[in-house]
Amino acid sequence: MTLDKVVGSPAEAVADIASGASLAVGGFGLAGIPWFLIEALLEQGADDLTIVSNNCGVDGGGLGLLLEARRINRVIASYVGENKEFARQYLAGEVTVELTPQGTLAERLRAGGSGIGAFFTPTGVGTLVAEGGLPWRYHPDGSVALASPPKEVRTFNGRQMLLEESIVTDYALVRASVADRAGNCVFHAAARNFNPAAAMAGRTTVVEAERVVEVGDLGPDAIHLPGIFVQRVVELTPDQAARKGIEKRTTRPRRPQEAFA
Repeated sequence: MTLDKVVGSPAEAVADIASGASLAVGGFGLAGIPWFLIEALLEQGADDLTIVSNNCGVDGGGLGLLLEARRINRVIASYVGENKEFARQYLAGEVTVELTPQGTLAERLRAGGSGIGAFFTPTGVGTLVAEGGLPWRYHPDGSVALASPPKEVRTFNGRQMLLEESIVTDYALVRASVADRAGNCVFHAAARNFNPAAAMAGRTTVVEAERVVEVGDLGPDAIHLPGIFVQRVVELTPDQAARKGIEKRTTRPRRPQEAFA
């Protein structure tokens, strides 16, 4: 008998996430984010959360909703990005932000899911990432309340590298294009971004899938994330699956000759 990991709703899938929990959340900007799991967590009410994600959504969307509701205490991310409320809370000393180089963040998540405690990387050598002093949290008056510590630097094959610790979180929330009932997942194009790494890092990983198929329907070579990393799957309705957001749309009128280029 095949293990069936499908649960009834996003609300059921996040019901046991407690205040103070840490979560790895997939997506990049708004591409590939778990829209409905985030909204279910907002309704559920957990607060004092630590979020590990490439960024923290946008104003009024994605993880930005949890920020606006003051549910997040700490963020580990690669940039503040398009979210003005995120920047405001950080500079006002209302949230702790551990800024991490983007590739390093992805590898910290992947390493955590692979059982690797730490690794050495040349990224950040000679900067405050290695030397310490990056502001993690400010006082309301603008002075630094908490700064990053220095990191161990060693030389390998004549190249300096710094030690980065892996990340393991209590939960992970991700979005897949297709999942089978055992949790094997396929991601669509750029939505693959941080989703596999975030899924690996979570002790309990929840996937919202645009489509759920039976075990065996996915070819082994097509699977991006093995079901061993997934504990719960939520099947979205067609209307939910069709919901896709974009941070910023930029267009210009097309000149007549471009139509035939």
